[in-house]
Amino acid sequence: MNDRKKIEEPVAEEFKRFNEDFSESLRSKTNRLQSAIDQILNATGKHVRPLLVLLTAKACGKVTEHTINSAVLLELLHTATLIHDDVIDETKQRRGVSSLNAIFDNRISVLVGDYVLSTALVRSIRTGSLQIINIVSNLGRDLSEGEIKQLETAEESILDEACYMQVIKKKTATLLSACTEIGAISADASPEMVAICRQFGEYLGYCFQIKDDIFDYFKEANIGKPTGNDIREGKVTLPLLHALDAGRREEVDSFLKVINEKDFSTENIDALIEFAKANEGIEYAEMRMKEYHAKAIEVLNQLPESEARASLMLLADYIMERQK
Repeated sequence: MNDRKKIEEPVAEEFKRFNEDFSESLRSKTNRLQSAIDQILNATGKHVRPLLVLLTAKACGKVTEHTINSAVLLELLHTATLIHDDVIDETKQRRGVSSLNAIFDNRISVLVGDYVLSTALVRSIRTGSLQIINIVSNLGRDLSEGEIKQLETAEESILDEACYMQVIKKKTATLLSACTEIGAISADASPEMVAICRQFGEYLGYCFQIKDDIFDYFKEANIGKPTGNDIREGKVTLPLLHALDAGRREEVDSFLKVINEKDFSTENIDALIEFAKANEGIEYAEMRMKEYHAKAIEVLNQLPESEARASLMLLADYIMERQK
């Protein structure tokens, strides 16, 4: 049994129901919209976020109808943000397949993203929980603010680790913390357990995004995006931030000039990647990621022992050790 199957085991039936409900939630009689939806469903990833919702609910008691509905709405919201992000970043591939804006155009992609987002909002009403609706509403604001903050830091070449952490909190950690918080709420967990789950998700979110950012410095083909893509867009992430702080002054000054002038030729991107590696930027980012992983496990251990809690620990390991 592979690691992923083992992680899913405590909620295998519920996860199957989620997949069916998620596919069913995206249906349209408009031909072009349905064609775009089919592309979304074919390019869907590993559904880490809904799995988090289901496992958290199970660890807090049981998976309910509200849990499955919440897993669907959060994955819809996440999907909508990815569609819009690809338009903003002019990304032509995601997870190794063509993005919507590469297949159709920006107009269709934005409208499809809006449709998916609206579907998520409809699903949030179905929960009948003002608490969940409030979390989802604030999440939408945080995700947008995180993306705008990232654009701002790239355009203004803001090279600061604290600012970097603010960005990944808004664009990734808040989404994973919403998954675990809503999962706990859907299982009627106590406020104390809800708070524990929310914190676990936030730490896991930091871990997830730092791992994603490390991928940008390697050429493995299965990652699904070009090496140096973040740098090409002016996004200076943790490995390079550390190198700029730790490197020799003359080298740092030279690379700061490249970044500030946004002279991101292939040659300069390769040089920035090698500079980050030579100054132990990868090792530093991995150390920070492991710190958040350890915090996540420490918080998770406050939940009662169960198969679902064990799977959440395995999922935390999977997020840190994944290869794409």
